[in-house]
Amino acid sequence: MPSGPTNTITIPSFDPRHRRSLIIAGAIGLFVLLAVTGSFYSVGPESVAVVQRFGRYIGTTDPGLRLKIPFGIDTVSILPVKRQLKLEFGFGSDGTTNPFQASRETDAEADIVTGDLNAAHVEWVVQYEISDPKAYLFNLREPVATLRDISESVMREVVGDRTVDEVLTIGRQGIETAAIEKLTTVVSALDMGLRVQQVQLKNVHPPTAVQSSFDEVNRAQQEREQMINQANGNYNREVPKARGEAEKDIQSAEGYAIERVNEAEGDVARFTALLEQYEKAPEVTRQRLYLETMIELLPALGNKVVIDEEARQLLPLLNLATPQQPPRPPAATRQR
Repeated sequence: MPSGPTNTITIPSFDPRHRRSLIIAGAIGLFVLLAVTGSFYSVGPESVAVVQRFGRYIGTTDPGLRLKIPFGIDTVSILPVKRQLKLEFGFGSDGTTNPFQASRETDAEADIVTGDLNAAHVEWVVQYEISDPKAYLFNLREPVATLRDISESVMREVVGDRTVDEVLTIGRQGIETAAIEKLTTVVSALDMGLRVQQVQLKNVHPPTAVQSSFDEVNRAQQEREQMINQANGNYNREVPKARGEAEKDIQSAEGYAIERVNEAEGDVARFTALLEQYEKAPEVTRQRLYLETMIELLPALGNKVVIDEEARQLLPLLNLATPQQPPRPPAATRQR
């Protein structure tokens, strides 16, 4: 039986030398690719780069696209020198990238003993920036962790020098000022490459275990202040009123005294003038005084008849039946 046409596939033979060439070419390409990609690095606008060659400090580069020797010969550390960083004590914000920023043991870290052996729960924030990248990287192993420990130590010292009332009420600004001064001194002495910008107290209150008792004390103090203010208001209202009335009485008494003195001086002057007239004409003056006195007294006596004690009979024409009018009161009585 005749056979039909058949299709055959010929597999070319592969030269081992050609395969080695491909491997070498691929390795060279990969090396070149790694060299190119590892020779560039970018520095952001808020950062600088510290370059090390075999671990030794070479220099600091500014923001932009930069070159370095690849394959681990040059290593680059990017530091955000223009960014404000912070440490939180007694609390912690969510989503932080700095492992040392938030507090881990909030109660143990924030409960501080005051100078009068009381306790206060103090939450605060330390804001800082990297001022010297070289010192920041090479002078301390963990500069941020060290700054956190120093901040806690300084705050405990500052709060420990004050009473609990100062810490909870009027002493917040003084605590912030003293803390930043002490913290700046320690950071400068250690040459940490950091600059402390601000220490800010956040939530300051008594520990949770004594919060209710402290609230009662605060209410009692507020009631005390309210009662003192009310008493001061009454004092400021009543005392001036009493002083005004006293001044009025004093002026009335002084006026009465002046009036009596003037009357006495007038009587003295009148008596002196009368005495001078009496010394000049005693009989005439005596007679005049007698008559003036009778003129004042007789109208007050009513209807009276004066006769001589030696008279034996009354004149029959004398009308003694005229009804007597009621006697007039004396002048002093009428004035009343």
